[in-house]
Amino acid sequence: MTVCILGHNLTSLALAKALIKIGLEVDLIENKKIKAYPKSRTLGISKSNIQFFCNEISDINNLCWKINDIKILGDNDLNKELISFTNKDYLFSIIKNYELHKNLKNDLKKNKKFKEKKTLKESDYDLIINTDLNHNFTKKHFFKKIEKNYNAFAYTSILKHKKIKNNQATQVFTKNGPFAFLPISNNETSLVYSFNGPIKLSKNKFIELTNKYNRRLDILKISEINYFPLKSSNLRSYYHKNILAFGDMLHRIHPLAGQGYNMTLRDVKTL
Repeated sequence: MTVCILGHNLTSLALAKALIKIGLEVDLIENKKIKAYPKSRTLGISKSNIQFFCNEISDINNLCWKINDIKILGDNDLNKELISFTNKDYLFSIIKNYELHKNLKNDLKKNKKFKEKKTLKESDYDLIINTDLNHNFTKKHFFKKIEKNYNAFAYTSILKHKKIKNNQATQVFTKNGPFAFLPISNNETSLVYSFNGPIKLSKNKFIELTNKYNRRLDILKISEINYFPLKSSNLRSYYHKNILAFGDMLHRIHPLAGQGYNMTLRDVKTL
């Protein structure tokens, strides 16, 4: 079987690795308009999906930071836990998007069964897998979908702080949306704030909120702050002839529970 994947994202690269591992040759068509991943973006991947990734795609244990404790708080009393989860081994792992992307890309470039191409000739392939939201196939064949605009933005940054034992994630439910502190090392923590409202948050306000909701970190520096709009969508049709929609193309969801990429990995497992 000849397979082509459209897109150059975490979904397409992980899928390419998985297909090559079962003996298929894979061509990848890159969209040059796609920007590099901001260094402030991180992923939460479940324990079962980490195990699947390492066994069936690529060993990424060296990129993962394990979380074994989660505290859920309300902003009216930061000393009172609403709920908590603990696992002596670990609950899930946090990984930097750009590091995972770089790792997968470098691995694929070394594999003789993988090729990057600039243009697509449909007749060359038995199966075309589309993970590129901006490809003309998307506009032509996968335009019927159910969409929801949350009128909200996700703000992300990396917090540098003094070294501590850092395996506890904290999520504060504020009146304007959840603010999460997600450890990525003993001296770095990922910040993710889902802010409800059409008005963009200023840098100074984001820093003010970080200081307000921080309970345990001795802050040294807050890195560049990035943001993106929050939307969800589900396609009404998942395929057209030999073209299969995949990843966020199928199910783009709110990042609150960190299930977006986890759902994609379960799709890879099913495929």
